[in-house]
Amino acid sequence: MDTRIKLVIDSNPDYKRYLRTNSYWYKTLNRNPDMINNFISEVKEKYKLRTSDKINDIMDKIDMVSKFINVLR
Repeated sequence: MDTRIKLVIDSNPDYKRYLRTNSYWYKTLNRNPDMINNFISEVKEKYKLRTSDKINDIMDKIDMVSKFINVLR
């Protein structure tokens, strides 16, 4: 595997975990190192690390607190 790709994967535990569970990415990244961006986007989608996922999570928490406050009234 390309050294640059190895450094990117080693820098993030989520990347390592995803690579272990989806081993087909080993072959893909070995054959085509330019696919690292696709790999990263797939990891972010799987583990809900995108900005939109974080915003949705915060909105859900705010909604839950709001409902809880309404129940206490």
